[in-house]
Amino acid sequence: MKSHLRVHYFQHIAGEGFGSCYEFLKAHKAKITATEFFALPVDLPLELEALPRVDEVDLLIIMGGTMSVNDEANYPWLRLEKRWLRRYLAAGKPAIGLCLGGQLIANALGAAVSRNPHQELGWMDVGRASHIPETCFQFPERINILQWHSETFEIPKGAVHLAENKVCRNQMYQIGRNVLGFQFHPEMTPHALELLIENEEEMAIFDGEYVQPISELKRTLKSRFEQGNQLLNRAIEYVVGV
Repeated sequence: MKSHLRVHYFQHIAGEGFGSCYEFLKAHKAKITATEFFALPVDLPLELEALPRVDEVDLLIIMGGTMSVNDEANYPWLRLEKRWLRRYLAAGKPAIGLCLGGQLIANALGAAVSRNPHQELGWMDVGRASHIPETCFQFPERINILQWHSETFEIPKGAVHLAENKVCRNQMYQIGRNVLGFQFHPEMTPHALELLIENEEEMAIFDGEYVQPISELKRTLKSRFEQGNQLLNRAIEYVVGV
């Protein structure tokens, strides 16, 4: 992979930072910067100038969050973020969206984001979609990965559907050669999972057949995160071009 990439990430909630790919990117001497939307004042108007210039970013990684992409009234910076994303994506630059991040890319490009019939929380199997062109990112036949979402995206117009499961059909998509949107959390680490579990207000909104008990999540072995972390590293290599 190219070295000295200028990597910028969008963070939406405190604690849900860069995840597993930080060490991978630093090993390639990446310069990492961030926009912490959760720290921005909600009562002041924001302009695009508050975000980096598109030509200053070689790779954008958009993290998850507890809010809905549709909740611009309570999180006015969502509107600004989507505007900036449209400008960035129009320039044909590499991007990876993780959970809320994948929803934001899809929504910025006109795809709907809405409530999934079932909430997903915990370790779930996700499989490769059918008829994926050979030139696309090659998703594994099946992977066990961490899920944490109530909403889901429609596949953006012109995108390729890459992954699915029985609970939520749209698990991953690809736009062009260098944009990947995930519904799940390949970046998750043991520490990040601990922080999410500690958020009692967030945990309280999850219920149903596909919600794993907290007691089971707390017993997750460290080795279980490796598949997802490696998948994300491969995704980064793919979108920036090895």
